[in-house]
Amino acid sequence: MSKLSSEEIEKRMLHFPDWDYYDDAIHAEFEFENFKDCFSAMSRIAFECEALNHHPNWTNVYNVLTISISTHSANGVTEKDFKLAQAIEAIVEVEE
Repeated sequence: MSKLSSEEIEKRMLHFPDWDYYDDAIHAEFEFENFKDCFSAMSRIAFECEALNHHPNWTNVYNVLTISISTHSANGVTEKDFKLAQAIEAIVEVEE
């Protein structure tokens, strides 16, 4: 999968207002009601990651989930990253 240009990424980012693009990755932070809800979302996201065979860098502190997505083999952001971000958005929206 080939790396997207900065222009392509910026255009796609318009559909992901909760995400930012920097350091050759797309990033988001989601806050949940409590740890249980955050961990539940992480578990659901994990299944999507496995289905797409694409795994984010992420951290969790209590009720906050921080996610960074890039395609390491392409050294940047690809279409695969936006597919995973879209799946994450769908999961997080259901949780809210």
